[in-house]
Amino acid sequence: MGKVIKKSTKKTSTQLSVRLGTLELANPVITASGTFGYGLEFKAYMNIDNLGAIITKGLSLKPRKGNPGPRIVETPSGMINAIGLANIGVEAFINEKLPLLKKTKTKIIANIFGETVREYSELAKRLSDVEGVSALEINISCPNVKKGGMSFGTDPKEAARVVRAVRKATRLHVMTKLSPNVSDIKQMVRSVESAGTDSVSLINTIPAMAINAETKRPVLGNVMGGLSGPAIKPVALRMVYEAASVATVPLVGIGGITTAVDAIEFILAGASAVQIGTASFITPSASESVVSGLKEYVKKNGDIKKLIGALKV
Repeated sequence: MGKVIKKSTKKTSTQLSVRLGTLELANPVITASGTFGYGLEFKAYMNIDNLGAIITKGLSLKPRKGNPGPRIVETPSGMINAIGLANIGVEAFINEKLPLLKKTKTKIIANIFGETVREYSELAKRLSDVEGVSALEINISCPNVKKGGMSFGTDPKEAARVVRAVRKATRLHVMTKLSPNVSDIKQMVRSVESAGTDSVSLINTIPAMAINAETKRPVLGNVMGGLSGPAIKPVALRMVYEAASVATVPLVGIGGITTAVDAIEFILAGASAVQIGTASFITPSASESVVSGLKEYVKKNGDIKKLIGALKV
């Protein structure tokens, strides 16, 4: 009997690899902060080693309980969340979660947030000193937090202050997550670039609410939350496209991505990588399925890097 010849996946793997500045990823699929826990929770549903990177739940200096419930409500083509950035705090993450995460092949990106510039700086410094974290994503745009987030994310000068402080505090790759709630996304991109960010991710959720007509009360305990899912994809695509027209650093697209085709659309618009968020609530292995779809796509269309910003207008 002749030998069974296994088809090499090396070429396909190479065609899927991307670089975000100095950060090299095996593929452009990243899980979005707040939708994938700390990464370990999804090991029962998929092989997380197949992803380009995992972004952790947002981390604060001290543990945070978050907002009162209900905290999630389904909407047509999406969901609204008002979690309020509940998390175990940076020290518990380093001591309890990171030792297990370090065993994976996937790059780990820690999402951080604070209510003052100093808190961002302290978080960056603390995470810069530990092994296993490849990059930081700065959340300056969360619409669920009453202090810090909105003002930092909508004011170019304040956004730059945060980025500058984080850049000074860490040797790690710095990714800045932008809010959609601005009149000029190009101005925000220029601002965080000038402050030293290595890449930009966009967009965060859009402020929204839901009302129960029977009780005449808001559905969410926090009244308002952040809309995500397919409903915001057209807005996110437009903003990535606009950002790409001025950006000199790599962009990471976020917003309603559920399939490989969605991911390709963002890449054509100018994103070097994408984040999968709400789709993981619907299908826990959604991000892995997007990777599989992209593998098939590059077999027919060639290197993914050649598609970045290749939209014909």
